[in-house]
Amino acid sequence: MKAAAWYYMDVLQKEPDHNWLVISPSISPENQYIGGSTPVSVAAGVTMDNQLVYGLFTNLMRAAVELKTDQVFSDSLKTLRDQLPPMQVGKHGQLQEWLQDFDNPEDKHRHVSHLYGLFPGNQISPFKQPELFAAAKNSLIYRGDVSTGWSMAWKINLWARLLDGNHAYKLITDQIKPVTGGSGGTYPNLFDAHPPFQIDGNFGCSSGIAEMLLQSHDDDLYLLPALPDAWPKGGVSGLMARGGFKIDMEWSDHKITKLVIHSMLGGICRIRANQDIKSKILKRASEKNGNHFNQPTDIKSPVIHKNDKDLSTKLPKTWVNELETKAGETYTIIK
Repeated sequence: MKAAAWYYMDVLQKEPDHNWLVISPSISPENQYIGGSTPVSVAAGVTMDNQLVYGLFTNLMRAAVELKTDQVFSDSLKTLRDQLPPMQVGKHGQLQEWLQDFDNPEDKHRHVSHLYGLFPGNQISPFKQPELFAAAKNSLIYRGDVSTGWSMAWKINLWARLLDGNHAYKLITDQIKPVTGGSGGTYPNLFDAHPPFQIDGNFGCSSGIAEMLLQSHDDDLYLLPALPDAWPKGGVSGLMARGGFKIDMEWSDHKITKLVIHSMLGGICRIRANQDIKSKILKRASEKNGNHFNQPTDIKSPVIHKNDKDLSTKLPKTWVNELETKAGETYTIIK
């Protein structure tokens, strides 16, 4: 991580319009902002790069605190991180893919690189950045569902992070359909069809299913965040969450009926759910999670350009509780 940060400290340079520090030259992987007979991909400060560098610097600054080392280096990183571009919402109400508002709402490209901050990153939270959350959803709607196998798997994860279990489930059914032509779907041997074959689709679909049932990238463990109507009853065991927590749970009529938490590292376990879980060992969550493994990314305020889209976000009502755990202990919250 430190060597990677050294590299970016050397190559970041100021762009002329805002004096933001950016990577240049760069591209938003495999996509173009000018098409036709002379397509153009090369740009400066594309959104995915900005998110990657911001995440790297943030993680390294946290590591320096945990390891009680490199304070001066960490301070230097913070100075640079403060000069990185913020995420931007463009004229179509979309999360901009490039530094300039080049996005085309008719673009159906299979890559959605600028949504890295939503998944697998943790820079777009529905509870902390609702306008960015809405903009990311608009971008994904514009791109559409049709894609190759690995891209479809990424979109399953993205829709799970957008808390839309029905849309994620729809893409799962699309992905496991037998291959019928150009791309996407699944071969008779259950390999993901790109074509010819990419394991990202198989692993990514499994990841998406896990994200529908449990998310821990924000500052809590969100249980059943994107449960589709097609799964009103079920159970899962052994799902791992950040902070070293292993979750066993069952649900019926979309409500959790059994919840057991195994704590491998100890510390505060903060739980978010779409129901008010009653338990003697739970208490209402405090303002800030004291578990260092469950911290949100403190991002820069986004730049929201004039657009005609409603960026309000309707979120499910949730309840947040927590309990103090000890390493190696098991806690039965709901029997």
